[in-house]
Amino acid sequence: MPTQAQMKAALQSYVDGFANGDPEAVIALFAEDAVVEDPVGTPEKRGAEVAEFYRNAVGSGAKISLDTPIRGSHGSSAAMAFTVEMPGMQISVIDVFTFNEAGKVTSMRAYWGSEDFTQS
Repeated sequence: MPTQAQMKAALQSYVDGFANGDPEAVIALFAEDAVVEDPVGTPEKRGAEVAEFYRNAVGSGAKISLDTPIRGSHGSSAAMAFTVEMPGMQISVIDVFTFNEAGKVTSMRAYWGSEDFTQS
């Protein structure tokens, strides 16, 4: 099982990938069989869909700023609360990530809804 420090470092790399406009750095954090549900309640993305999702998200110019420190767990999951900033809008989000023994993300679930948008 990955340590809290490994999981937190991976999530910081996720934030940094967005900040640096580097979708490949974000994609590299995920296992080949990873599942992304963003937002929760929409169809899951798998395989090539995960890579396409992050290429589009980072390519849109979206930036992430943490609202609180990244949180670990006593298991193989970590979470972070952050704000996504895009031209003309902001979204308040909580992402929960699960990791495999190699420290790769196996699932990411994003919690945000229609009331979590603000116009900027």
